Amino acid sequence: MRTFNNGDWQRQDLMRLILGLFLVYMLLFWVTNWVLWFTKLSFDPAVVASYYRGDPTSEFGAPPRPVAAMAESSHMHLFAMGMLLLTLTHLVIFLPLPMRVKGTLVVGTFATALLEQGSGWLIRFGGAGFAWLKIGSFVALQVVLLGLVAALLVGILRPMPAESAERATPRALVRERRV
Repeated sequence: MRTFNNGDWQRQDLMRLILGLFLVYMLLFWVTNWVLWFTKLSFDPAVVASYYRGDPTSEFGAPPRPVAAMAESSHMHLFAMGMLLLTLTHLVIFLPLPMRVKGTLVVGTFATALLEQGSGWLIRFGGAGFAWLKIGSFVALQVVLLGLVAALLVGILRPMPAESAERATPRALVRERRV
């Protein structure tokens, strides 16, 4: 962390490279989120509801999602998404944005992720009417993730001038004045 905050100018390019490559991975993650969504679900609430609640009227009577499968999926996603969102939102703190915007991004990111994860449980045990929440929270999470990645990419590609950077701004996001 100290290197991130206080690295000299020679490390800036390497830090930008590391952050940039992380964001490439994030973009690939974002694309695969959409691929996975459309291989199992759609924006039709009836399709989303039947995925979680089952469809006894189908030809072979699709059963509801098993609780064990949902718990296993939640177990992995809660940890992995928590770590991912911690990393992304931590980086956003260092962007030259007003604190209110940063706070909104952080809370919005975690809230949409929790809603997206929890809405499957609500559909399964609370009713098919929560399918709209699943669709809305998925789309909202994808918008927030793409926004965070875009903001961080801008921060890396167009670092702020050193004279306008706050003391806590990582050197990787600061353009040193060349003499």
